[in-house]
Amino acid sequence: MTNKELVNAYYQMWNEKDFDKADKICDKDIRFRGSLDITANGIEGFKEYAQILTNAFPNLYHAVEMSVFENDMAAVYVTYSGTHEGKIFDYEPTGKRISYSGASFIHIKDGKIRNINILGDLNSLHKQLSE
Repeated sequence: MTNKELVNAYYQMWNEKDFDKADKICDKDIRFRGSLDITANGIEGFKEYAQILTNAFPNLYHAVEMSVFENDMAAVYVTYSGTHEGKIFDYEPTGKRISYSGASFIHIKDGKIRNINILGDLNSLHKQLSE
C-alpha cells in the first residue's frame, strides 16, 4: 500500500466507523493527538479516543480537502462535520450540526501510521456547541 493509499484508508476507517482497521493500518505503538486536543498512545488508546468522538458525533464525517505527501510524511487538511448527539467536554447533546477544520500531520514508518498530530479548530467547535 502506498502512503497515499494508507492515509486514504485511515480516513475511510473514520467515515465507516470501523476502528478494527486500525490494527492493520496503524503501528501498535501509535502516538496520536486528536482534533479535540486529547492525546492517546497505542492502538487501544486510539480506539478509546475514536469512541469518545463518535459517541458525541455518531455521524461524524471527515472530508479531506487537501493532502500533501513527502517521503514518510503527510499533511492533510480536513473538515469534520456531524450532529452533536452525545456529551462532549461539558456540553450536553444539542442535536445541532457542527463543522470544524483540522490539519493532520502524519508520520508513516514501515507501511503503517506511526504518529498523528492533529490541530483542530476548537474555538469554532466550542462556539457551535455553546450557541
